[in-house]
Amino acid sequence: MRKFLAILKREYVQRLRAKMFIVTTIMFPLAMALFSIVPVVIMGMDVGSPMRLAVVDGTGKLFGRLRNELGNRETASTGEINPATGGDVGQTSRSQNLTLEEVHVSNVAQGDVKADLDRRLRGNEIDGFLLLPSDLFEGGKVQFFRRNTGDVITTRRVQQAIRSAVREQRLVDANVNAKTLAALSQPLDFETSRISSSGQERDAGGGFALVFAVGFIMYLTVLLYGQVVLGAIIEEKETRIAEILFSSIKPFTLMMGKLLGVSLVALTQLAIWGIAFAAFTLYGVGVLASKGIPANIPNIPLVFYIYFVLFFLLGYFVYSTLYALIGSAVTTPQEGGQLAMPIVLLLVVGFYFFLPVSRSPDSSFAFWISLVPFFAPITMLVRIVTQTPPFWQIALSLIIGFSTTGLLMWLASRVYRVGMLMYGKRASIPEMLRWVRQS
Repeated sequence: MRKFLAILKREYVQRLRAKMFIVTTIMFPLAMALFSIVPVVIMGMDVGSPMRLAVVDGTGKLFGRLRNELGNRETASTGEINPATGGDVGQTSRSQNLTLEEVHVSNVAQGDVKADLDRRLRGNEIDGFLLLPSDLFEGGKVQFFRRNTGDVITTRRVQQAIRSAVREQRLVDANVNAKTLAALSQPLDFETSRISSSGQERDAGGGFALVFAVGFIMYLTVLLYGQVVLGAIIEEKETRIAEILFSSIKPFTLMMGKLLGVSLVALTQLAIWGIAFAAFTLYGVGVLASKGIPANIPNIPLVFYIYFVLFFLLGYFVYSTLYALIGSAVTTPQEGGQLAMPIVLLLVVGFYFFLPVSRSPDSSFAFWISLVPFFAPITMLVRIVTQTPPFWQIALSLIIGFSTTGLLMWLASRVYRVGMLMYGKRASIPEMLRWVRQS
C-alpha cells in the first residue's frame, strides 16, 4: 500500500504542477464564458443605419398592423407626394433597425409605382420595398425587393410580421371584435411536469439538460485524459526502466497507481471547473433577475445529482481503463492513439440510444441497454430523469458497471505485466489473450 500511495502521489503532484494543467484549468472557464457571451453580443450588434423599407399597401388595411407587429412606436406623418408617379408618401415609422415608409397610390398604375421604387432602390434612397397586392387576403403574393439578400434575420422578421398582420385583419373582417381578438392573440403558457410514484411533480427539462451535460463532460474528459492515461501507462516502455521497477513493485500496483493518479488530476480539474460554472450560473441568474428577465435554476431532486456523479464516475473509469488496457499492449502513444478510436466511437453510440430510451424508458430494450456498462452512464441516466426505474435496476447497473471496471483493470494488469517487457512490437489480440493466461 505504501508503494501504491507513493506512485499515486507522484502521478498526481507531478501533473498537478504542470504548466499545461494550470493554463487549461484557468483558460477553459474563461473560454466557455467567452464563447457563450461574445457570440450573443456580436449577433445582437446593429451595425450600420436602420433599413429603409417602403411599403405599398394595396389592401389599405395592413400598414398600421404591420407597423405594430414590427414593434414601431415612433410615427411621423409626412404627407409628401412622389413627383414621378403621383404616389402619396404617407406615414414614416422608425424602429431601432427598421424604417417603414407607407407609399399611397392614387390613380396610378401599379407598374409605374414599382418602376419608381426600383429607381429609388438603385439610387440608394431606400434599402428595399414591399408590395402588398389588393387581393392579398384571397391568396395574392407578397413581393419583397431589396439590395441585400444576406440579411435573413430582417427578412424573416418582416415575413412573420406580415403573416401575423394578415391573420389579425382576416379575423377583423370576420366581425371579430377587438376584445375577442386580443383574447385570441394571448400567448399560451405550456409547462411539462413529471409525476413520480410518490406523487411529487418534478421538472423533466432540467434533468434532460443535466444528462446532456454529464454526457458531454464525460466525452470531453475521456478525450482529454484518455491520452494522458495512455501515455502514463506506456511511460516506462519509452524510458526502458520497467525491469528495474518490476524488481521492487508489482505491475498491478504500478498500473493502478498511474491510473488513479491521472484520474484524480482529471477529477480535480473538473471540480474546479464545476465551481467556476456554478458561480457563473448563480451570477448570471442574479443579473437576469435584476433586469426583470425570468431565469430559474431547474428544480432537480438531490438524489438525481447523486446518480449523476455515480454514473459519471462509472463511465470515466470504464473508458479510462480501456485506455489503460490499450496502453499495456502498445509501445508508443501514436500506436495507442490509433487503437483508441473505437473507444470514442463506443461512447458516441451511447448518445445514439438517447432518443429510443427516452421515448420508452420502461421497455425491455431500455432495461437491457441500461445494464451494458459502456452505455449505462447515458442510458440509465435518461431512464432516471424520464421515468425513474426501481432502485434495484439502478443498483444492478452500477454493480455490473463497476464490476466490469474491476475486470478490465485485472485484464489490463495481466497484459501490462508482459507487455511492459515487449519492446518494438505491438501485441495482437491472440497474443494478449496468451499473456493473460500465462501471467
